[in-house]
Amino acid sequence: MTEQKATNVTWHAHRITREDRQKLNGHRGAVLWFTGLSGCGKSTIANAVDQLLHERGIHTYVLDGDNIRMGLNKNLGFSPADRTENIRRIGEVAKLFSDAAHVVSTAFISPYKADRDMCRALLPAGEFIEILVQASLETCESRDPKGLYKKARAGEIKEFTGISAPYEAPETRKSCSIPTTKASKHWLAKSSRIWKPKASCRPELLRHCDGNCETQSAGAQKAPAFFMLRIPALRYRSG
Repeated sequence: MTEQKATNVTWHAHRITREDRQKLNGHRGAVLWFTGLSGCGKSTIANAVDQLLHERGIHTYVLDGDNIRMGLNKNLGFSPADRTENIRRIGEVAKLFSDAAHVVSTAFISPYKADRDMCRALLPAGEFIEILVQASLETCESRDPKGLYKKARAGEIKEFTGISAPYEAPETRKSCSIPTTKASKHWLAKSSRIWKPKASCRPELLRHCDGNCETQSAGAQKAPAFFMLRIPALRYRSG
């Protein structure tokens, strides 16, 4: 837990509540936390999901690892301590987006389980949805879209996740996985989709979300797998 260094500070309550923002937007907020090795497809899928939700009239935003390190977190490196601080800051920013009734997709390696659990604890139950974008190290290294694995193998990049630094996969009971090992970049960009909840999970009828995701096979002749994000609490309902 990060130490509170500032003293003589008092939380200021705002007149406009999260419920007011939910009512205005017509839906609740949520954090879709995409995690996985470099090159597994996190950013690609997060952007595809963001576009699809946007097309459905949902207020959204994407927080991407490289982009954030060019601004807010430009003073952080890749040591274990800096990685933890990187994710702590993102968790706090994602919390603000969710509080403002936005669905924010975060695309970060976020290799440590404790750091992801720290972000989960910031949010009300059901608003943090952890999604493992799953591809083997061999697959990610063969893609190597930024040439980082090659540099890591040559010793040019230190503390590189999967090569010289660990990755702690999420617990199955707290997350879902999207297998992308056999997926091409084209499939990741074109075939990732959000499915509507089943009738029993109609979002306008439910107020709480268990944060579960499901995967379903797409058939032998199609891409490896589609995924279903069940967010039954998304639509706002007053009362």
